[in-house]
Amino acid sequence: MDTEIYYFSGTGNSLFVARELQKRIPDSKLVPIVNLLDKPRIKAEGKAIGIVFPCYALTLPVAVKRFVKKLDVQSADYIFTAVTRLGTVFRGLKTLDRLLAQKKKKLDAHFVVNMCNNEGPRSEIAYEVPTKARIQQVESAVIAYLDNISPIIRKREAFRGKDDSYTISCSPNPVKNLLIEKLVVFGMNLSEYVGGVNYFYHDEKCNGCGICEKVCLSGKIRVAGRQAVWQKNTFCYMCYACLNFCPQQSVQVGSIPGVASHTAENGRYPHPYATVKDIASQKSGS
Repeated sequence: MDTEIYYFSGTGNSLFVARELQKRIPDSKLVPIVNLLDKPRIKAEGKAIGIVFPCYALTLPVAVKRFVKKLDVQSADYIFTAVTRLGTVFRGLKTLDRLLAQKKKKLDAHFVVNMCNNEGPRSEIAYEVPTKARIQQVESAVIAYLDNISPIIRKREAFRGKDDSYTISCSPNPVKNLLIEKLVVFGMNLSEYVGGVNYFYHDEKCNGCGICEKVCLSGKIRVAGRQAVWQKNTFCYMCYACLNFCPQQSVQVGSIPGVASHTAENGRYPHPYATVKDIASQKSGS
């Protein structure tokens, strides 16, 4: 296999991008990251390696960082990433560069894809589920962008342009914005070393259907006595799949200091790019 595209996707955006890239890159295959994380070492075989994942708290998801640390990339002469996001700036490039430099490799190309908001139920008071028209508008823009970048990948060209497509700043004050960014990234990095987060719960609408357990990428959720239970000793990948795929909208996120949660009053992202089976299959590698 000439190109391996590794992907991590909690709610479907990154899966959509990974699939569309595969269509455009000959002799390529998709490989789910989650299925590999229990291995002590992950050996890549492609001459080109792509890593597709969402931006979490302005940086890498913990699952992706752990994956890159274990990844043997000696077979590759070209490495690229595609990061999906709502519109916030991505500050994980230095981390990727550092991890690859430890393997005597470098990140040749880096792309950022703006998509619909799948974290809005938590972070925005006035969150609105994207309409079908809005989803189609975003999808058209994504398709056009992937059409533009796929020749760069096929030709193995370098692309490390400045990220000027982000649309959201933490604060209009540049100094305050920088401080908030550093704090957000620090909090994300810290979570890996304090055992992750335990702010998910279900309300009285939970009927024990088990969908949250199926889509939970870290295996943190277990349904017992027809109720979902988040295992405190299991690390949460913060993928929000349980929140967004719950058919009862029963899964909620508790507020934390400095970040209020609004999941109880808001809707959920409708996931046009993935099904429960698509997300769950990442754990089995199928």
